[in-house]
Amino acid sequence: MSGETDLIKLYSGQILQLAAAIPNTDRLENPDASVKKRSPLCGSTVTVDIKIEDGRIASFGQDVKACALGQAAASVVGAHVIGQNRDGIEAARNALKTMLKEDGRTPPAPFDGLEVLRPARDYKNRHASIMLALDATAEAFEAAEQANCA
Repeated sequence: MSGETDLIKLYSGQILQLAAAIPNTDRLENPDASVKKRSPLCGSTVTVDIKIEDGRIASFGQDVKACALGQAAASVVGAHVIGQNRDGIEAARNALKTMLKEDGRTPPAPFDGLEVLRPARDYKNRHASIMLALDATAEAFEAAEQANCA
């Protein structure tokens, strides 16, 4: 029963608030890139659309079909992604992965709100869902840059 109680605690009020208020949920009409990522363990998906101007995200849209943890991560990402460059997105993604897998540092501002997901480090089967929004955004950024170079 202890494991079940710990899992219930994982879904804190703050995580549930973030999950209920995901920003930028409208898909973009003509994105520079669109990427859909899926967690194979739970089936959660996040689709991200971005437009890039001057090396930064100018517009962002996302469709989130994920558990509360994946939704909370998408909420933090969606709230702070506009204006970010590729290095900032990749730094946040790498820090989140390290935070979850190795109890590393909190992702750098403005993505430091992802700290709320630190208790999920003990639930490896939830990591992929938490990573979806940043993984999709990083991949979309790379695709948009490659498309603009072609």
